[in-house]
Amino acid sequence: MYIYSFEKLDVWNEAKEFSINIYELTSLFPENEKFGLTSQLRRASISICSNIAEGSARSTNKDKAHFTTMAYGSAVEILNQLIISKELKFITSDSYASFRVKIESITNKLNALRKFQLNK
Repeated sequence: MYIYSFEKLDVWNEAKEFSINIYELTSLFPENEKFGLTSQLRRASISICSNIAEGSARSTNKDKAHFTTMAYGSAVEILNQLIISKELKFITSDSYASFRVKIESITNKLNALRKFQLNK
C-alpha cells in the first residue's frame, strides 16, 4: 500500500491523534451542545490534519505553507473553544491543561513545517 507524504509527518500523526482525543472529550459534553461547541471542536480538530494532508498535495511551497497556516489557525480556534468549554465547566482545569499542552506541541511543529516550506 502506498504511503502518502503527509502520513510520514509527525505533526500530521499528532494532529490525527488529537482529533480522536477531541472526539472522546466532546462525547462527554451536554447533549444540548451537540450543534454548538461539540460540533465546532470536532470540525476544527479535523481541519488541522486535513489541511496538512491537502497542503502536501499542492505543487508550490507557498501553497503548501498556506495550508499549514490554515491548520495553525484551526489549532488556535480549538484553544479558544477549550477556554470557553472550561469556563462553562464542560471540561476540568486538568483536562484543559492537558489539551493546551497538545495544542502547543502541534502549533510548534506547524510553525517549523511552515518555515521549512517557505525556505525550501
